[in-house]
Amino acid sequence: MAHTRFIQYGFVLISLLLPWQVSAQVAQNQADFQRWIQEFKPQALSAGISEATFDMAFANVQLNERVLELDRRQPEFTRTFWQYIDMTVTPLRIERGRLLRQQHAELLGTVTARYGIPDAYLLSFWAMETNFGGFTGNTPTIEALATLAYDPRRSAFFTEQLLYALRILEEGHLTLDQMKGSWAGALGHTQFMPSNYIHYTVDGDGSGRKDLFNSLDDVFHSSGHFLNRLGWREGQDWGYEIRLPKGFDYALADGRTQRSIAEWASLGITRASGTKLTDATPADMSAALLLPGDYRGPAFLVFHNFNVIKRWNNSNNYALAVGLIADQIRHQPGLVAKAPADDAAMSRDDVIALQNHLNRLGFDVGRADGIAGQRTRGGLRQFQVKQGLPADGFPSPRMLQLLQQAPSPG
Repeated sequence: MAHTRFIQYGFVLISLLLPWQVSAQVAQNQADFQRWIQEFKPQALSAGISEATFDMAFANVQLNERVLELDRRQPEFTRTFWQYIDMTVTPLRIERGRLLRQQHAELLGTVTARYGIPDAYLLSFWAMETNFGGFTGNTPTIEALATLAYDPRRSAFFTEQLLYALRILEEGHLTLDQMKGSWAGALGHTQFMPSNYIHYTVDGDGSGRKDLFNSLDDVFHSSGHFLNRLGWREGQDWGYEIRLPKGFDYALADGRTQRSIAEWASLGITRASGTKLTDATPADMSAALLLPGDYRGPAFLVFHNFNVIKRWNNSNNYALAVGLIADQIRHQPGLVAKAPADDAAMSRDDVIALQNHLNRLGFDVGRADGIAGQRTRGGLRQFQVKQGLPADGFPSPRMLQLLQQAPSPG
């Protein structure tokens, strides 16, 4: 399509244009977008969307360049685990969760009995997604999704989400005025994407509509149903903080390798409190060891339900925050480990520099892309072993400094 060149290159070129040229380019882009809407219309109608719903939904839709900007934005810094936890697992949020647990005890109890999801987790997801409904987003959903569907980068995914959003309108669950959310199209108190809204939302209050904006019955029933369908194991927690022995092999802390609790205990691992792992966890239960920071901790054993949380949001830090909030809503202790004084985030450029130095020193980590994946961590671990350092494979400003100082081989 003719719009492809502008979408891919326009934000670079537009800064080189004179003001009148910018205005002309923006106008041309809007005209191309309106043509795209008309080309998309037959696809929507063939998917069961009525012409009346389509015309109503697109009556005032414009290409939203702010949405495109947010979709392309690369964060300069990635927060450390401690920075993320300090921002999300706050005393105020935990106290609010406890009060809401009491306030909605009957409804939460009904949802837990039906779907097997403990109330503290339902509250924790609510806290993480919208701060208990405090802010659900204000971007018009149809405009956001149409903009992202028009953009060729992830057109197929967002076209599908746009069709589901139109279906929400067609089925009368939300009005167009209500349908505002995140710039990526997520909706309601628990920020469901439109496909999840259609597939997993439950009419908990029997109103005949599925409303994640105004009905907490619908919100909690939908969260419980979604987690149940994702494979939540009733009676199992997400994991817990542990204490590692001196000389521990940090290569085992990849967050993926499964061992039984008995096997982990045999390596000298205890709960963070110092109690035996097997005191409260079945010896044959499988767990993986996760180290979200460097060797100084914290460290966690995580169970099956931790991975279910990640199916909601595929982020270790997000899943840990959900678990930690849920624990403390239930009056369980918080983290034992403390943030190191030199805790600092790595910028994308820092990670690229770290990768380049690893390649320079003969630890092949592939193309330097600024993303610290398994290959980068593996190369860093090899460097740490060679230097006699704890081989946690964790990129940090201190590791970058040591790599910069290391002489090239030969």
